[in-house]
Amino acid sequence: MSLTVKYMGLTLRNPLIVGSCGLTGNLKNIREYAEMGAGAVVLKSVFEEQIRMETEQFLKSDHEKLKEWTATFDAIVSGAPHAWDEAEAYIANFAKEHTLKDYLEFVREARQTVDIPVIASIHCVSKYDWTYFARRIQEAGADALELNIYVLPSDFNSEGVQNEQVYFDILKEVKKHLAIPVALKIGSYFSGLAFTLKKLSEAGADALVLFNKPYNPDIDIHKLALTASDIYSGENQYQKSLRWIASLSGVVSCDLAASTGILNAETAIKQLLAGADAFQIASALYKHGAEIIPQILGGIESWMAEKNFSSVADFKGMLGKSKIEHPVAYDRVQFMKHYAKIE
Repeated sequence: MSLTVKYMGLTLRNPLIVGSCGLTGNLKNIREYAEMGAGAVVLKSVFEEQIRMETEQFLKSDHEKLKEWTATFDAIVSGAPHAWDEAEAYIANFAKEHTLKDYLEFVREARQTVDIPVIASIHCVSKYDWTYFARRIQEAGADALELNIYVLPSDFNSEGVQNEQVYFDILKEVKKHLAIPVALKIGSYFSGLAFTLKKLSEAGADALVLFNKPYNPDIDIHKLALTASDIYSGENQYQKSLRWIASLSGVVSCDLAASTGILNAETAIKQLLAGADAFQIASALYKHGAEIIPQILGGIESWMAEKNFSSVADFKGMLGKSKIEHPVAYDRVQFMKHYAKIE
């Protein structure tokens, strides 16, 4: 019996990927997850907002250094009208490097610590200049890059197509400069989700990770204040990604990874049957610790033995939309007695 799978061209010993979260920002945890049997790990994301803020703080704090650089550049570029653009770009890149250096070192150390694929992660919310960071992350040794893009369509002055173009622009620019595979971890806020995801797969995404769990606000009615909702996934939150994994399986031209609400072996098996090439866990680790990894993998193996499957390929996508007798079941959005099994 083999749990080995291919994901973005990488060979994984099993389809269980530890998803990007606070826990994967620690080398000790990453080592433990690998020892417990994880197939790959996605490092804690470096956030666009954090990069912007730290870069601005660095430029302000090193004002005297910038004055020194400016004087030097002034002497160098005297009489060269276009050289100032290059000088300013150099200063900006130096600031970016300063901001990113800790994360790059973390990528290097993680890659040296474990013998499973290490996937770096960037959290994007705009068409920022991501090519510099992507190249440096590749040079640091990451096996792949996950772009966690989340554009909340809350701007009343932006049409859906404008919001969605951000995803394509980021993917295009990053892919142009990388040799390692690139995954898009995204939410479901699209005007035409199926159409857009298919187009993203055709635009060069090596994998789609469905879906990221967004921060959601809540209201404390006693304190009359805004607060945060539960940050962990619930038991039934896998169902949204299940529907879309099943619908996209066999249609998109890239791999699919399921995310959010995968807390046990049963849910993982469901996602694989729907057509996922891999699945990511995070909340399960917060709730149950690293021991949940061998429990999930053992549960998958026991089920495979029961069903006489010798590999994941034997059943992956068996219950995808394109494979079942009544595919309309995946398209229904209202209860009907035949499907809901209730009156």
